[in-house]
Amino acid sequence: MHRIKGEASAEGYVEAVKGVFRKTLVCGEKTLMTEFKLAAGHTLPNHSHPHEQTGYLVSGHIVLTVDGIPYDMKPGDSWAILPDVEHSAEIVEDSVAIEVFAPVREDYLP
Repeated sequence: MHRIKGEASAEGYVEAVKGVFRKTLVCGEKTLMTEFKLAAGHTLPNHSHPHEQTGYLVSGHIVLTVDGIPYDMKPGDSWAILPDVEHSAEIVEDSVAIEVFAPVREDYLP
């Protein structure tokens, strides 16, 4: 099955944690793509999940900590986080990130 979604609208964002908003853009059989809007001064707490996660920082500045190692991420930087690896983020500037999860995160389906 092919799922295609048009241009993202301003609606449909969910506040995952304070200052971290996510919107599922599209999903297929094995992957799900999400846009995150991240507010400066907030943090994404340390967590893990059984999904592989790849991402790309579109704009802003974050410090992404993966398995205890901090990475200074600027626009154009990308990452891959293996399943069950703990990670967190400090949001230095208002930021936008695009992330893909595999397999599909059922909890992120609209």
